[in-house]
Amino acid sequence: MTAATYTHGHHASVVAAHAARTVANSAAYLSPLVEPGMRILDVGCGPGSITIDLARRVGDAGLVVGIDASAEVVETARAAAAEAGIVNAVFEVGDAYDPTPAERYDIVHAHQVLQHLGDPVAALRAWRAVGEVVAARDVVYSATTIHPLTPELARWRDLVGRLQSANGGDGDAGAKLKAWARAAGFTSIETDVETWCFETQRGRDFWGGQWVERALHSAFADGTERLGLADAAERQAISDAWAAWQRDEDGWMAMLHGWILARE
Repeated sequence: MTAATYTHGHHASVVAAHAARTVANSAAYLSPLVEPGMRILDVGCGPGSITIDLARRVGDAGLVVGIDASAEVVETARAAAAEAGIVNAVFEVGDAYDPTPAERYDIVHAHQVLQHLGDPVAALRAWRAVGEVVAARDVVYSATTIHPLTPELARWRDLVGRLQSANGGDGDAGAKLKAWARAAGFTSIETDVETWCFETQRGRDFWGGQWVERALHSAFADGTERLGLADAAERQAISDAWAAWQRDEDGWMAMLHGWILARE
């Protein structure tokens, strides 16, 4: 299978942004299927916020196992679960291509994971082998809409997609989930879209604020430098543009995400 580099990395600004994700804002399509007592595997769980939310929903009779390739972020997730008093969520370092093969789950869930994998079809096959339902949601970066779309923010959108491709992933994964699931052997596939929209001051502070930092200090900065996609001056201009967008009362942004619920 094709190796890929995780594009976002684990800078504090990235982990904090990922920790704001919940079932409501990032997996609403899955919510009607989650029932007390279920066993759920959360692949690429990151800091565990969705995992913990799922654990609350399945209750003490259920179990949610979160796996991630990063030992550091797994420790962050364990700490978050302990702080929240969640005892039915377990976090382990794991491989998306070989997720606890001896176990069986009612749902295998993955949020923003397949875009980072070099062989998403192989991952889906592995998830199909251990789950009754596979639920996945991923972004379509090229469909991201920003107002006002300054040259610097248009450049940011282009760079994110180019960096993802250079790292072996696919920034438009959300548009391809159905095709990948069919290639993985699923015969029943529900699919639709969900969106993130950031337009309130709080929303702009969340999105713009994180990218003021990420443009300069995260794996985005390291990757665009290493691959020669952007220099320090260009990244500073992108950071400044996000700061200006954050302050702009007319600032508006929407990110399209495709999702699938796949069964045999």
